[in-house]
Amino acid sequence: QVQLVESGGGLVQPGGSLRLSCVASGLRFSEIFASWYRQAPGKERELVAWFSHNGDNRNYADFAQGRFTISRDNAKDTTYLQMNSLKLEDTATYYCMTCVLDNCPVWGQGTQVTVSS
Repeated sequence: QVQLVESGGGLVQPGGSLRLSCVASGLRFSEIFASWYRQAPGKERELVAWFSHNGDNRNYADFAQGRFTISRDNAKDTTYLQMNSLKLEDTATYYCMTCVLDNCPVWGQGTQVTVSS
């Protein structure tokens, strides 16, 4: 069974940093690429960061460009999202997502990020 589990969220002050992790199981991690999404209360889920289909490029939403970095560690079956210079408007539940053959999308349960002074 394909499963994604996020962690690393929490409460942080504006300007602070967090690193989110997404651990995958039930699949060959080296053959997939996970993306990061977020959903704030009352808003639709939006794409934050993702790899190109072959993993050569990393792409970011405009609001994430220059502040967030997506990365992966094949040895740990983990995709990361490093978030720096956090703003109040980054407050949301962050999810990772992937596709495995016909099983698409597969979502994690999410991890809450709250930016507050």
